[in-house]
Amino acid sequence: MASVRISSVIDAPVEKVWARIRDFNGLPNWHPRMVESHIEDGKAATDIGAVRNFKVASGATIREKLVAFSDDDFLTTYSIIGHPAPISSHTSTLRLERVTDGDRTYAVWTAEFDAPAEKADEIAKGMGENVFQGGFNALKNHFGGSFVGNG
Repeated sequence: MASVRISSVIDAPVEKVWARIRDFNGLPNWHPRMVESHIEDGKAATDIGAVRNFKVASGATIREKLVAFSDDDFLTTYSIIGHPAPISSHTSTLRLERVTDGDRTYAVWTAEFDAPAEKADEIAKGMGENVFQGGFNALKNHFGGSFVGNG
């Protein structure tokens, strides 16, 4: 099983960062690689089992299912159920934590998935750099901070 773990510090209070990212259907509002999204079957974006269907800037369509969501824990977990890359058994979690020093946010985005051995490293690298770090960079730019953590 391949895994990815990317972390960052965002120069904004956790409540503000969470308010920006908590909408499971809202990726295009904050992530530069996501261009359109909708929730299938009329479910709410916070309903466990909701499926978001979105397009990325390259034109690919991805479907993801919400498997956990917590406003109290600033956490969302989802699984990819449709993707052009050869991956399966995927689970990702995006979690925010309060950094009390400066009222900042520690963000961690992880994923585990199965992929053919010859493709796993390439897929993990793309997911980590383009999706996870790309999202964190967009959040840091949005909140006007340039602080880079060692996490």
